[in-house]
Amino acid sequence: MDSKETEKRIIELEKKVAVLQDVEEIKKLQRTYGYYLEHWMYEAIIDCFSDSPDTELNIMVGIYQGKEGIRRYFTGEAARSTNPEVLHMIMQLSGVVDIEPDGKSARGRWYGFGSIALPTGKGIMQDFTGGIYTAEYIKENGKWKIHKLMWNPTFNAPPALGWVKPDRVVKGAPEDLPPAPRPDKPRNVETRYPSGYIPPFHYKHPVTGKPTGERKHNKILKIKGTE
Repeated sequence: MDSKETEKRIIELEKKVAVLQDVEEIKKLQRTYGYYLEHWMYEAIIDCFSDSPDTELNIMVGIYQGKEGIRRYFTGEAARSTNPEVLHMIMQLSGVVDIEPDGKSARGRWYGFGSIALPTGKGIMQDFTGGIYTAEYIKENGKWKIHKLMWNPTFNAPPALGWVKPDRVVKGAPEDLPPAPRPDKPRNVETRYPSGYIPPFHYKHPVTGKPTGERKHNKILKIKGTE
């Protein structure tokens, strides 16, 4: 193999590596968006989106355009971030990401599945939900951001209906199960709903590079084990 052929192959490999790196960065961005959404970390959520004027968030209540439109939506629901009874756990699953030939834009498709609990004037509305996210991404100043995101819900199912045949449903609680083997240490933090606890992120925000506010959030809610 002559030097020109070697150089050509090296260039091809470098391009392939660059594409793989871009795909992984986008997957991390989308998954991180899902974690921020769980406890409505609205400032971190907004930072995931592009500054482009045609940026768009398309959800059931309507379409929000531009960064300011997206900011208006998430800050308009800011009270959710400090209410421990709020749960918006939508897992970002089975992501498929394709980088466009220009290397500066991409498209993605994800399953979204999870559980929602939202306080109302009469109590708590709870649902299981599932659907598909379709997304477009754009690279700005070397960072991938969400350019357009559309939520396509497939179902909402109140937990009372469930998905197990009625004659197979056990009318009991986890405490009714046989005891587990003796642990070495007791758990020192309460993570279950409605504690409002956010497990600390081991990484900084993928766009801003700054720490996010989960520790402050946990401290405000005075969650046991996070003092």
